Amino acid sequence: MSKKKYQSDKNNNKLQEIGRLIVRFMNGNSTKIYNYKQISDGIEHKNPRQREQVIQSLHKLLATEKIKEVEKGKYIINLKIKGTLTGKIDFNQSGNAFVKVEELPDDVFIHQKNVKDALQGDKVLIVTYNFKGKKLEGSVVEVLERNRTEFVGVFQLIEHKDFGFVVCDKKAINTDIFISKNHFNDAKDGDKVIVKMVGWEAGNKNPEGEIIQVLGTPGNHETEIHSILAEYGLPYEFPEEVEREADNIDKRIGGKELEKRRDMRKVCTFTIDPKDAKDFDDSMSIEKLENGNWEIGVHIADVSHYVLPGTLLDDEAYKRATSVYLVDRVVPMLPEVLSNEVCSLRPNEEKYTFSAVFEMNDKAEVLNEWFGKTVTYSDRRFTYEEAQERIENKEGDYADEILNLDSLAKILRQERIENGAITFDRSEVRFNLDENSNPIGVYFKVSKDSNHLIEEFALLANKKVSEFVSLKNGKPTEKTFIYRIHDDPDPSKLEALRDFVGSFGYKMDLANTKKVAQSLNKLLSDVQGKGEENMIETLAMRSMSKAIYSTEPIGHYGLGFDYYSHFTSPIRRYPDLIAHRLLQHYLDGGRSPYKPEYEEKCKHCSAMERVAAEAERESIKFMQVKFMQTHLNEEFTGVVSGVAEFGFWVQIPENGAEGLIKLRDLMDDSYSYDKATHAVYGKKSGNKYQLGDELRIKVVKANLIAKQLDFKIVTD
Repeated sequence: MSKKKYQSDKNNNKLQEIGRLIVRFMNGNSTKIYNYKQISDGIEHKNPRQREQVIQSLHKLLATEKIKEVEKGKYIINLKIKGTLTGKIDFNQSGNAFVKVEELPDDVFIHQKNVKDALQGDKVLIVTYNFKGKKLEGSVVEVLERNRTEFVGVFQLIEHKDFGFVVCDKKAINTDIFISKNHFNDAKDGDKVIVKMVGWEAGNKNPEGEIIQVLGTPGNHETEIHSILAEYGLPYEFPEEVEREADNIDKRIGGKELEKRRDMRKVCTFTIDPKDAKDFDDSMSIEKLENGNWEIGVHIADVSHYVLPGTLLDDEAYKRATSVYLVDRVVPMLPEVLSNEVCSLRPNEEKYTFSAVFEMNDKAEVLNEWFGKTVTYSDRRFTYEEAQERIENKEGDYADEILNLDSLAKILRQERIENGAITFDRSEVRFNLDENSNPIGVYFKVSKDSNHLIEEFALLANKKVSEFVSLKNGKPTEKTFIYRIHDDPDPSKLEALRDFVGSFGYKMDLANTKKVAQSLNKLLSDVQGKGEENMIETLAMRSMSKAIYSTEPIGHYGLGFDYYSHFTSPIRRYPDLIAHRLLQHYLDGGRSPYKPEYEEKCKHCSAMERVAAEAERESIKFMQVKFMQTHLNEEFTGVVSGVAEFGFWVQIPENGAEGLIKLRDLMDDSYSYDKATHAVYGKKSGNKYQLGDELRIKVVKANLIAKQLDFKIVTD
């Protein structure tokens, strides 16, 4: 970069920063008119050079219409321009809300009396002011864009009246919805329903709606699962025309298509998956080369061969963006004929695949790599448990192949950790279900060597595909691609984590990125088997940034990779399908496509991933409450897992269930919450309940509809 351009960029950045300070200051009293001297004084830019920069910044803000010049030299915030004081509104259970505004450092508090007709997630225009001259608050002026118009709730018929209300989760919508008789649509009092909001006239306390679907009786298993799907806008059926298009796909292997592919059907190939898996995205092959090295193939279902851009099938897959894994069912991204049959790498079947093939030595060093379309044949389907038996016992069919892969995987894993990867290896709660989907047992999925084997080679393929597209002779190619990125953690969150774990006797070094990773790995290792394990793991994960999809390769902090993409699961993730298409496009010599178009796809896929994760968590909470219904009045040992002003949560380690103990139910003393120590204290007794404390509890209530457990402390 030339010195002149560097100075120009530096000056522009400075003016942008001053512009943000100006907007923040003027938002403090958004109805007041200011001249440039008042603004300069307000942001403490008082010397002549600084005031000149303020004037330049004001011109930029005028050009972008973030402020208005009401008369020469006098300025006011432009409340009517989108992007000035707009943001998404987020309600809490009390009915109050917060709005995130781009120009402000903190979310703006909105009292429930000032939310107007805004609903959860709506894009709103707000006006801000300083409450009692101190605290910044806001009022909703206008709803600019509705986040949603359909909600799940319970229909309540008003006795002897020709109307009723749908009562929804207050987090989803902070008011009941009025239903006139002609919009009941056969709903009965007490039914759980889907309601569509059809209007909200000015001055009316409640919006009007019509019931569009009756889900069933609250608390019923199918009703509650379908409620979760409806609440998150997840379809549980494919449109007929999409199913028809999938059924008509040419499923044959052979002809000219086969001639275009590298034939790897005779190479030893197998899959390793969970015992209840129905779709198999990836298989692995291993072959000893004449030079003594290994040729390792990571073979991925070639979904891109069957799902073509512009088809109904592709449109539906993009809309869903991901498969959703609820406790008792899967909501797939692709119709079953594709996800479980045509694309699934089932044993003893030839399949079209997209492969990453590596020549590796015994030190797991990649000496050569090849990417392209293949045809493969899976010789064997292993469950993780079966593969683990071969690793531990060193016998059984394909034991040599699995042991060699395991040896290489262990080296790859150790190198990742040494290079800064963080080893979050949390156990996941799973349920044993009877024929009616009732939970009869709880267990935890724990990663072992067989899981790590598959994970390491999937990571290797994802990393190498990303590098192949993104680098040439070690320098960036600037080609459009879809990356899985994970930003560095917020330093303030790491400091808070360090201070908190310090109260348990653990230390963290935040000197640099590598020290942080080493500290986190040691912390996660040290807490294993301790009462505070789950809580500290949870807090450590919350201190991390969220992984998302992007066209900008900023790297993956958690894995310690500079370039990383998702390539290995196109049956269940649309970003992987995008990666397949772009990789083939570049292998064919294609030019880099329009990046903004792909950035929009990244944002959509990231958003749908978050929706799926929330729905999956809801289904787990529902099943945990359902399981605990059979344990009412039983006693357990639990660990304090969360603390708030109104109470604290206790988690039962043996089954993962979490219940609330309300402060108002503690009769031995009057308790108050201390945010700094994550604890509640008895004012007279000095009793303390803090994060990580172990205590005996009794299960006193299991509310299936609210998905909430209430516990009571057991005293001697």
